[in-house]
Amino acid sequence: MFNSICTYPIRSDLFAQAIHPASPLLALGLASGHVQLQRLPSSDPTEARNSTIETAWRTRRHRGSCRSLCFDHDGEHLFSAGTDGIVKVAATETGQVASKIAVPLHKYIYTPTPAEALSMEFAELFLWLGNNSDSIDPPSVLHAPTPKTLLLSTDSSALYLYDLRANSTFTSSKPQQTHHPHDDYVSSITPLPPTGNSKSGFCKQWATTGGSTIAILDIRQGVLIKSEDQGEEILSSCVVDGKLVVGSEKGALRIWQVGSWDDNEQTVAVVGKGASADVLAAVGENQMVAVGLDDGCVRFVDLSRKKPKVLHETEVRHDEVESVLGLGFEVEGRMISGGGQVVKVWEDNYGADDEEDEEDEDIRAMNNKRVNGFGSDEDGSENGVDESSEEEQRQRKRKKRKRNKSKNQSGGQQHVVAFKGMD
Repeated sequence: MFNSICTYPIRSDLFAQAIHPASPLLALGLASGHVQLQRLPSSDPTEARNSTIETAWRTRRHRGSCRSLCFDHDGEHLFSAGTDGIVKVAATETGQVASKIAVPLHKYIYTPTPAEALSMEFAELFLWLGNNSDSIDPPSVLHAPTPKTLLLSTDSSALYLYDLRANSTFTSSKPQQTHHPHDDYVSSITPLPPTGNSKSGFCKQWATTGGSTIAILDIRQGVLIKSEDQGEEILSSCVVDGKLVVGSEKGALRIWQVGSWDDNEQTVAVVGKGASADVLAAVGENQMVAVGLDDGCVRFVDLSRKKPKVLHETEVRHDEVESVLGLGFEVEGRMISGGGQVVKVWEDNYGADDEEDEEDEDIRAMNNKRVNGFGSDEDGSENGVDESSEEEQRQRKRKKRKRNKSKNQSGGQQHVVAFKGMD
């Protein structure tokens, strides 16, 4: 179904990926703290011979890793969030920072047991009291569902809503709303389609996943409903033709018709044991979802059938080792996959003739090998040292720890997958 037409290596592990809503542009957030904007190759076959992925700009945007990226509704600005606890808003065209938001600090409190408290020396107790202070709460997901709204979630399970119309400075910026829809960090945010009564045409509700639950939130009313424990960690979500699809750590998809939350409509096993559905993306106007797996593969599920079907024959592989962390479709319909230190551009050949002329084959083979100045897009301040190696290791181990936690809590019992709070 999809053929890789271009492969682009990057110098540090990819932590975040965002696709421009109106132009063939791709933003990358790296473990090194760099953010860079890439111009994708032309989709015109007559220009393919001279096309590569080009770097529009690149900068060391965060101290520590860049955790999340998103464009605003029209793509004029790019939001980035890092482990330094700062959200930066930059002009997409130039990369110049226009404003900043400080992520609210998290109050970490460790309470010793009575036995531990009795065994503490005075100095140790004084030190413990001093350590119960505010600390940086690293962001997990950014999303700008409307021109007026920015959603930001953090590792502490907080979900903040910022009013982008507010005139606030770096030090005084405060969220207009704060929610805790899950007991664990928010793993994905997906806007729900606006209703027919919507005057603005922008979504006012969105679905979030975190831990082993799914929640539906409203921009005015906050958390509307929350699912029961699904028995496994829910990692990803997207909307396909009016259906909410979520992916789990066990490689299964759960599907609801938007607005009918009383029970899950269907469950589809995308893979067997050993691979999780880390990222989902709707495939154009088709009733199909692309599933990025932690074994490096991308699989496609046809939702147009009465019983959704996994199209195993269309599977593609992003990487032999690294998981697929970023997945989406740009304005010209090409699929972009990212993970590890590689980004790939895929062309959809669904329904095309089986035979292709030799010239097209030569173009694809050449573009698959070409990159644009692999070592030429570094900042002058780059010293070649990756200061985020510890963060990379924590990020890689994070899922494993949380999955083990979910398995231990489930106790092997069967869990109800219905939402609570809706008739």
